[in-house]
Amino acid sequence: MSMSCLLVDDSIRFLEAARTLLERDGIPVVGVAMSGSEALARATELAPDIVLVDLDLNGENGFDLAVELAGTVTSVIILISTHSLDDFEELVAASPARGFLHKSALSARAIRDVLGNDGSSAPT
Repeated sequence: MSMSCLLVDDSIRFLEAARTLLERDGIPVVGVAMSGSEALARATELAPDIVLVDLDLNGENGFDLAVELAGTVTSVIILISTHSLDDFEELVAASPARGFLHKSALSARAIRDVLGNDGSSAPT
């Protein structure tokens, strides 16, 4: 199953690396955003299946953005960070995000695992 993805992160280097990795793994990256307002606009415009949201967007809170996105689009939200899940486990569980991925573990397989292995729980 093909899944389109929007990447939200304040690091252009990470955005470029993640886009290359995911597209090589078969997940088309339909857009990128570097701020909350840009992410909301791009998610509404592009209607991606998945939105990967960094927890720290240059001072903006990724948890707050996840709540805003969940109220605006039907995309599955997955939170990402260089921090350990242990640091945020309760906040991730209380958020509207489907799950969490450490940036170093980002891959199509990891995304599919968060979605339930085959990606069938992603919106169509």
